[in-house]
Amino acid sequence: MDFDFQWLLLGLPVAFALGWVASRLDLRQLRRENREAPKAYFKGLNLLLNEQQDKAIDAFIEAVQHDPDTAELHFTLGNLFRRRGEFERAVRVHEHLLARGDLKAHDRDRAQYALAQDFMRAGLFDRAEAACRKLEGTAFDVEAKLSLLALYERSRDWQQAIETAEQLERLGQGSFVTRVAHYQCELALAADAQGQSDQAQAALERACQVDPYAARAWLVLGQRKARMGDPLGAMQAWDELRRVKPASFALVASDYAKMAQSAGRASQAREALRTLYQQAPSMALLTSIHALEETSTPQSDPSLPKAEVTADLVRHLKNSATLSAAQALLNRPDFQAHEDALQGIRKAVDRAAKPLQRYHCAACGFEAQQYFWQCPGCLSWDSFPPQTIEEA
Repeated sequence: MDFDFQWLLLGLPVAFALGWVASRLDLRQLRRENREAPKAYFKGLNLLLNEQQDKAIDAFIEAVQHDPDTAELHFTLGNLFRRRGEFERAVRVHEHLLARGDLKAHDRDRAQYALAQDFMRAGLFDRAEAACRKLEGTAFDVEAKLSLLALYERSRDWQQAIETAEQLERLGQGSFVTRVAHYQCELALAADAQGQSDQAQAALERACQVDPYAARAWLVLGQRKARMGDPLGAMQAWDELRRVKPASFALVASDYAKMAQSAGRASQAREALRTLYQQAPSMALLTSIHALEETSTPQSDPSLPKAEVTADLVRHLKNSATLSAAQALLNRPDFQAHEDALQGIRKAVDRAAKPLQRYHCAACGFEAQQYFWQCPGCLSWDSFPPQTIEEA
């Protein structure tokens, strides 16, 4: 049977025309999808900038539906869910990214780190730790270790925190000696609570070795010596504190005076406190000095130490006009003034002084009556100045 080339000549133009029509239809569809996806994306971005997160999430979900292969939209959506506290939805988004076989290695590590952050914010520390462990040796290794450090602090796993901090130092992420010293102090307190005296002492010695300028290490070491009935040992530790961090010494000035009295070294302690008071005046130091003077002054003239105390308070109030100093002066029995006026002044000063006799976190503003080495609000270390609000 002979092949008719006329059909071939007629078929080629028809096939070309059909192909051209099909390509135009596909091109129009692609252009329409590309127009719709950026429109939804920019709509979500605009809503996000206007802090309308609920509507922004809806817009990004719409954009993801138009282009499900866009990893950046998934990351944006997952981060929005996490910020709103919808951790379960954030986890699903990032797990969906990890399940994709075509995801680039960097984006896969990024999704793994985002998943670890989801678990961390949700309080699922065991799953967060496992997710961070998978990032060892990747581009997110440092970020993962920093997250692990925060996780171990929150879960009070101090030994793991020490190991992680040392790893970060080896990676060139700066010095972590201050944190490690705090971790050793926490281990010492935990060991003491369990009756493990040797372990507690060893932890405090390591803290002092790691950071010789760690105020907390010397302070806790002195407190431990005092509890064990070793006043000289307590004074030695606090003398070192006075040398390396004189501003923090005010936290134990009263205890230092008591230990000096027990050890029979009231006069030496009084001179040391007087010297420090000249450098950094504070009511805590002055009160401790007065306690030592009252015990060391001969009792032949009992009015003599009282007069000196009042004179000291007058000078302190003149140089440092704090409400605490005024309160102490007004409460002196030998302070001369009209009693009717004194009663009102005492009441007013007492009420005004209380809010200022607190410690203030420099990182987040948290205030507390007692001194904290780690802020309960923001978990920062050493963010509390050793002075109260009115003396800072």
